Amino acid sequence: MKIIIIGGVAAGAKSAAKTKRLLPDAEVHIYTRDNYVSYSACGMPYYIAGDFQDWRQLLVRSIAEFEKSGIHIHTRKLVTKILPADKKIMVKNLDTEDWQFVEYDKLIIATGAEPFIPDFLNVKSKKIYTLRTLDDGIAIKEGMQTAKHITIIGGGYIAIELVEAFVKNKKKVTLVERSQFVLSMLDEDISALVQDYIIENSEGLVKIINNDTVSEIVGDEPVLDVITQKGYGFETDMVIVASGVKPVVDLAKNAGILLGNTGAIKVNSRMETSIKDIYACGDCAEKINMISHVPVWVPLGSTANKEGRVTAINVSGGVEDFEGVLGSSVLRYRDLNISRTGLTEKEALKLGYDAISVIITKRDKAGYMPEVKNITLKLVADKRSHKILGAQAIGCGDADKRVNTVSVGLLRGITVEELIDVDLTYAPPFSTSIDILISAAQILKSKLS
Repeated sequence: MKIIIIGGVAAGAKSAAKTKRLLPDAEVHIYTRDNYVSYSACGMPYYIAGDFQDWRQLLVRSIAEFEKSGIHIHTRKLVTKILPADKKIMVKNLDTEDWQFVEYDKLIIATGAEPFIPDFLNVKSKKIYTLRTLDDGIAIKEGMQTAKHITIIGGGYIAIELVEAFVKNKKKVTLVERSQFVLSMLDEDISALVQDYIIENSEGLVKIINNDTVSEIVGDEPVLDVITQKGYGFETDMVIVASGVKPVVDLAKNAGILLGNTGAIKVNSRMETSIKDIYACGDCAEKINMISHVPVWVPLGSTANKEGRVTAINVSGGVEDFEGVLGSSVLRYRDLNISRTGLTEKEALKLGYDAISVIITKRDKAGYMPEVKNITLKLVADKRSHKILGAQAIGCGDADKRVNTVSVGLLRGITVEELIDVDLTYAPPFSTSIDILISAAQILKSKLS
């Protein structure tokens, strides 16, 4: 059996490795337009920050290691067309410009996501960057060395991680965000607190422009001129476009594979597309939200790895389902941990839930412990069923630990009353005698009654 995988980062590399273990005699190939495969894209902001110096530490598995295990890696090879009727793909060699057709028995599409690039951008400028590939991360780190001022377009996860990286390197940063606050995937009452913390803990290096977008970038040497839609202008040495990502689906769409309502590739729970023997996984594929049961598109490395594994099992003749996602995520800005799972209050209301919430701030450990920090937790529930719908937590303490606890409960449809009865561990170095999660649930129960 010949199995071809298009894309070789998280989902692609995982599906290749798992498939080869399950089918040792299969012929497994990865085709990628990149120079590298199987690397930690999520670690690139921390390489840029200087948390470690050698970018090779981001490589999970080398090309030589793949080849040694019998998996054939084809870098700098762009798949331009899928021919399902012939079970072939058309491949362009980016170095020689040569073309070839390659046959397959099973095909896995793991083309991932790519940055959204506004039409106005002068993408030919060497001072305008995106962060998608390992080469992008290396280039940004090199460009940062001589820059005094850096502009970031967008205020999502990557943008905030890059703000941290640049502040750590004493660079001035202007961030332009179209929403009222950064991290618009959180509720505004939480994202407002995050934005305040960033400003207060940036050593005067960070300026955030909200409710505005960049409309024009002109010039090139020695600096770029940035102009916003509302007429604000300033000079900068380099620009990072972090205004969102979109699934890479043109290849699948042109082959007649159905896309979902989110714009990503529609798959069933076994990661099968609408065309027999073609699978899709990772950031290019649509997911199901396990609370609302509606299609969503949540591009996360952890999800991509899970989907790659499930895809490999089904490609190899096994049966395994990927049930969906909760959108669980975590990031940090300096000492502030920021985490969420499930539905935010605004998402719940939009989906028609009769949502109710509570926000509470409390210490993460006993007050007399030297390492005690505060956590602010928001818990969201449904008035009718009393089921927990989601949680958001920020703080310099163990915010993500509380969110992870909620995520497990969400899988089983836990109610507010059941959450109160959860037997959490306690000792002064780890939590208060009544954990903030239990306290929030108790307050929420009072509001419900």
